[in-house]
Amino acid sequence: MAFGQPRIEYKTNAQMRTMHEAGLVLSRALDAAVAAATPGTTTAQLDAVFRAVLDEAGAKSNFLGYHGFPATICTSVNEEVVHGIPGDRVLQDGDIISIDGGAIVDGWHSDSARTVIVGTPDPEDVRLSEVTEEAMWRGIAALATGKFVGDVGNAVDDYVSSVQGKPLGILEDYVGHGIGSEMHMAPDVLNYRTSHRGPKIRPGLCLAIEPMLVRGSIETAVLDDEWTVVTTDGKRSCQWEHSVAVHEKGIWVLSAPDGGAERLAPLGVVPVPVP
Repeated sequence: MAFGQPRIEYKTNAQMRTMHEAGLVLSRALDAAVAAATPGTTTAQLDAVFRAVLDEAGAKSNFLGYHGFPATICTSVNEEVVHGIPGDRVLQDGDIISIDGGAIVDGWHSDSARTVIVGTPDPEDVRLSEVTEEAMWRGIAALATGKFVGDVGNAVDDYVSSVQGKPLGILEDYVGHGIGSEMHMAPDVLNYRTSHRGPKIRPGLCLAIEPMLVRGSIETAVLDDEWTVVTTDGKRSCQWEHSVAVHEKGIWVLSAPDGGAERLAPLGVVPVPVP
């Protein structure tokens, strides 16, 4: 028996506009958490700061309670790749932390992540974060110009491979995803080049594009808490993520206040608000 691919949810313009509302709340919450990420702060305190912004806006967290996850953000520090649980860990000078969060407004989801270097930065961590963030934007630009979802991973891989200096690894075990009435939906969005083109890019498609890069091996393991993913060699990692909508006029980065205009302009892409 042949099985089809998981069904992709294509959104109306009105639904995508609501997702943008969720994205704006999420952006403000991440702004607050990033600003609070200083030496001496605990990851639980970052979660509280993030949660307060959602509460004030009347938005819900899509992380809290998700398969039992106990917090509103993931705080992944140093060798932790994704899904770090906020707690009593105190941020130290020189730590690198990825803060990943989401918000729901009227049943529609947003998802975004940023990486912060706490206090005095290690130049190699700065490079890691800058390359990861730019790789994300290259993937987003490919969503505007490509024909298939696989073009996103091709663009990420091509950029990371072209960067001069010590090679950085692209994680393959964790990828981007569709987003809409749920946080994780079809299709998967790979961050690396394969022969699989994926589904066609067409209006109503909304994706969370989230490359994760490491300074060493791409091999990972899950800790005993059954959530936190770490690099097995202890090398540092980084994640950046935005939720993006495709509509009949172009693309719009739902979790960026300017729709991605500033970072996409150098790549020749002009985002257009959802009509």
